[in-house]
Amino acid sequence: MTRTEDAAILVLNAGSSSVKFALFRAETLEPLCRGGIEGIGSAARFGGAAGSKAHLFDGAVLAEGSSHEAATHWLLDRLRRADHLDLRAAGHRVVHGGPDFSAPVVIDDDVMRTLEGLIPLAPAHQPHNLAAIRAVAKAWPSLPQLACFDTAFHRSMPRLAQLFAIPHALTDEGLIRYGFHGLSYQHIADVLPDIAGDVAEGRVIVAHLGHGASLCAMRERRSIATTMGFTALDGLMMGMRCGAIDAGLVLYLIEQRGMTPAEVSEILNRRSGLQGVSGISNDARTLLASEEPRATEALDLFAYRVVREAGSMMAALGGLDAFVFTAGIGERSARIRSAIGQGLAWTGIRLDEDRNAGNNVRISADGATIPVYVIPADEEVPIARSVSSQVLSA
Repeated sequence: MTRTEDAAILVLNAGSSSVKFALFRAETLEPLCRGGIEGIGSAARFGGAAGSKAHLFDGAVLAEGSSHEAATHWLLDRLRRADHLDLRAAGHRVVHGGPDFSAPVVIDDDVMRTLEGLIPLAPAHQPHNLAAIRAVAKAWPSLPQLACFDTAFHRSMPRLAQLFAIPHALTDEGLIRYGFHGLSYQHIADVLPDIAGDVAEGRVIVAHLGHGASLCAMRERRSIATTMGFTALDGLMMGMRCGAIDAGLVLYLIEQRGMTPAEVSEILNRRSGLQGVSGISNDARTLLASEEPRATEALDLFAYRVVREAGSMMAALGGLDAFVFTAGIGERSARIRSAIGQGLAWTGIRLDEDRNAGNNVRISADGATIPVYVIPADEEVPIARSVSSQVLSA
């Protein structure tokens, strides 16, 4: 008989070059195991697992160069063959929910058809999200699955914050600002009161700075503005994505340079950002270790764009009460945080460089007007909570 303490929720977070996973105890949401597969598309590797169920992956070897599909099936096969593991439900990060989904939804055939129609809006992520759903359905045909959307958190934005200045007929067809990284922002909103106290309910900017990057302006822990738009290409400069750009430049490349839309998409989505400006790497860690002038310029531009977009978030908020860094760069790069802090010194932000170098939770200086925090990203916990409340408790 399966032991009840091993009843679990599986959470899958399939990104553009990775698959993160987590197992949570169904009754308490205690983490049982976390891990991930990284470098998919190049030198795919299993990054390891941690937790009381980490032994499920002892001796596990992933074939180098595995595709998303192969990596996901490899992961699920390890779990399917595990003793004393009773999966009750699965939750998935799905990047784009479009205009139809403003909250998590139980997955069925109609939902899948709708989500497949959104693939053109998130081509680097949505296909992998949906492939993971299909893989789980194949391994456990009767297992309930829940889709949790990166766009859902931003549906609280005022209508004006969602509009583009385009013909209203296009707006009515769903061509609006959706915003992304919503599960990451939801986690920050959930934990911020325990860290920042009453200031959490005020005017807060959260900087999700990683391979993908965006800012979110929160009031009362709800999104009122964000930098990403109709797709995840808008806003901040990122690892390989250009961020906000003059639409006329896109037209110029097509009309005057004779490039196809596919070629322009390749430039803007995969050959720009840190990669394009530096000509060296899309990984901030590599650039931080480099003495090449272009590496420095790429990092300086990254920080400048954060500072400039933070100004627009403050305008939407009508001021600033706290600033939060999260995600890979935001959590680990003291140098980039320092550059951003210096650029925002006029707001009252002042970092304690010893705290900053130590990656402390609070890195602002004593007496600084604006408290600044570093909070680890966790997209899996909000998904597990939604599965528990909407599937297991239904």
